[in-house]
Amino acid sequence: MRGRPAVAVTPRPAVGRVSLRGWWRPVILTAFGLFMVIPLLATLLFSVSIRWDRTIWPEGFTLAWWARVIGRSAFQDTLLNSLGVSLVTVAGAVLLVTPAAYWARLRAPRAQPWIELLAIVPFGLPGVVLALGLLRFYANVPLPLVNTPAILVAAYLVLTLPFMYRSVANALDAIDARVLTEAAQSLGAGGLRSLVLVIVPNILPGMLNGSLLVFSTVFAEFTLANLLVGSRFKTFPIYLVEFTRFDARQASALAVISFVIAWVLSLALIWIAGRGGQPRETVTMR
Repeated sequence: MRGRPAVAVTPRPAVGRVSLRGWWRPVILTAFGLFMVIPLLATLLFSVSIRWDRTIWPEGFTLAWWARVIGRSAFQDTLLNSLGVSLVTVAGAVLLVTPAAYWARLRAPRAQPWIELLAIVPFGLPGVVLALGLLRFYANVPLPLVNTPAILVAAYLVLTLPFMYRSVANALDAIDARVLTEAAQSLGAGGLRSLVLVIVPNILPGMLNGSLLVFSTVFAEFTLANLLVGSRFKTFPIYLVEFTRFDARQASALAVISFVIAWVLSLALIWIAGRGGQPRETVTMR
């Protein structure tokens, strides 16, 4: 019994159907970009507008508000104060968190769950509670810390601990720190030298990412700075908030300046991380 010859069936093109596969990605990315860019552009336009309350567009443009803000001596002082506190906090976080996370993985692996728990505590700790706790504690300590930048840096180290620790911990998880350390020790390197010359270059992108998060958080932080030091050590966010009370256009100029500073430093850290993460052909240890 002969079978019937196979007949090729060509699917008929669907009429009126439109492929929706992949359409949502550009839509979501475009919506996210507009969500991030439009408020910044509106703030920038408002900071250079002569008047913008009667029409949909500004009624003129001027740089007078920027000149008034930048021309004040308090602008430079508060900017330097915020930059100094931010950089000191970043340096302290790197020096404290990196060795602690490294040695915990090598010498005390059972302590890692407790360190993970301590690292997430600041997420649930309000800034007001942290500020009051530090003031009550250091008021009874025979050290001149209250109402000084030192107590502000200490508070910021606690506040930004999760950002730095998680970045360093993820970088350490991506490498075999124990094998690298044993290899370095077999070549004559001690514990500290192994950390500095072998481990740190391999986790440098994670350290830089954590530094970026710490810097951006500290540079824009207002609550702790206002409660712990206030006008005795005025930072850039305090200076910005003061302008919102009497001139929103100058406050908008300060907000744009703050964003530009954070953006430039972020690009610089990303560039450094990219160069530090490039593979090296040869590594020599003496």
